[in-house]
Amino acid sequence: MLRALDLADLARGRTSPNPSVGAVIVRAGEVVGEGYTQPPGSAHAEIVALRQAGERARGATLYCSLEPCCHHGRTPP
Repeated sequence: MLRALDLADLARGRTSPNPSVGAVIVRAGEVVGEGYTQPPGSAHAEIVALRQAGERARGATLYCSLEPCCHHGRTPP
């Protein structure tokens, strides 16, 4: 979770009106994907991490510095 918070900090000031968020995907104790919120209209942290992890995300755990969105606006799920 600390890594997710560190990643969120990398996006600070560049994501408005969205919050800066970090996400880390861990499988069997190994980080297989990570990401942070991109500029408005681009991918959210969870999507960046999932894209990086690819198939390694199956059966893994996602740690996110903010609860995932339950809707979509400019960026569909």
